[in-house]
Amino acid sequence: MESGAELIRKIKEQIEEVDPKDVHELQQNGNGNGNGAVIVDVREQHEFEAAHLPGAVHVPRGYLESRIEGSVADRSKRVILYCATGQRSALAAHTLKELLGYEDVASMRGGITLWKDRGYEVEVPRALSPEQRERYSRHILIPEIGLEGQMKLLDAKVLLLGAGGLGSPAALYLAAAGVGTLGIVDNDVVDLSNLQRQVAHSNERIGVPKVDSAETSIHEINPDVNVEKYPVRLGADNIMEIIEGYDVIVDGLDNFPTRYLLNDASVRLQIPVVSASILGFEGQLSVFHPYQGPCYRCLYPTPPPAELAPSCGAAGVLGVLPGVMGLLQSVEVIKLVTGAGDTMAGRLLLYDALGTTFTELKVRRDPDCPICSREPSEISDEEMGVFPDYEAFCAGAG
Repeated sequence: MESGAELIRKIKEQIEEVDPKDVHELQQNGNGNGNGAVIVDVREQHEFEAAHLPGAVHVPRGYLESRIEGSVADRSKRVILYCATGQRSALAAHTLKELLGYEDVASMRGGITLWKDRGYEVEVPRALSPEQRERYSRHILIPEIGLEGQMKLLDAKVLLLGAGGLGSPAALYLAAAGVGTLGIVDNDVVDLSNLQRQVAHSNERIGVPKVDSAETSIHEINPDVNVEKYPVRLGADNIMEIIEGYDVIVDGLDNFPTRYLLNDASVRLQIPVVSASILGFEGQLSVFHPYQGPCYRCLYPTPPPAELAPSCGAAGVLGVLPGVMGLLQSVEVIKLVTGAGDTMAGRLLLYDALGTTFTELKVRRDPDCPICSREPSEISDEEMGVFPDYEAFCAGAG
């Protein structure tokens, strides 16, 4: 029976080992992660958090078989693994090559210990507090989020336009996810008729400003979230000042004029907008990411028919529908912040609650769009939010 040391020695003879100097030169030449090779740290979570090679992705040895494809989907890509001293990475390299079919795998000799001895730079990430580690433990376990993604969420600033049917579930779940700063724009107060769908509010808070009520609910879920309140009506006189500095905007607006204004301002400031709308049993969802996909005007060059404009005519809505759409908005926000997955930019999702059907439509940028076909600096204050025949549009709904 072979000893563990003998087994590791034999495995090292079967795999390629590279010197830390070679890996360092690879990074210096810009050929590290994303450009020719992926550097993978196979140590445990606490070791990775203490210090790691710049740009390294983290796939613990114990989860290698189940998680490596999330970081390196292409089995022909160059993969360089490292650990503390080079033993675990050697075993991991053998597993990748012999069992998982990766073609170009190497282990870094001496691990991060030799790397440090050579005086090469390491990254020391910010650490979560013990309470944060427990609170966000399920996020950290997801390869697409992990510690890095959770840190991005903690640093993120997300603006909610409205604390109503869509804004309520988005606010609660983004707070639970650990978004560091949530801004809320709403000049209304809680009304009894809101409680059928606006879950951030309660019977005890009827008459309370919605921004205050939402702040209370957010802090009940996660007291560490910074809440910035704007108890005003969003308009041309304040939109640029309010939205500037936010990473993502959650559109829970209920009227077309303000949505056109939001589109133009967000394109000018290049802030992605996660937009949803609801009516009756139907909902729509898309992401308008300036210059990376179509904008709102590309989808709606002119306002939709008046009967589809709830702000101009009385319309009902199934109480749980904004919950569904608001949660989908929250998912898109998290993907935008962390970089995980593919967002709904360039796509429009239609949800029919009566039939429980989802329909996806492709949306393309309009090369003649009056807003996003130009440079942001060319968009003037006078043309922001302007669209044709608004008065006739609203009159038709009366």
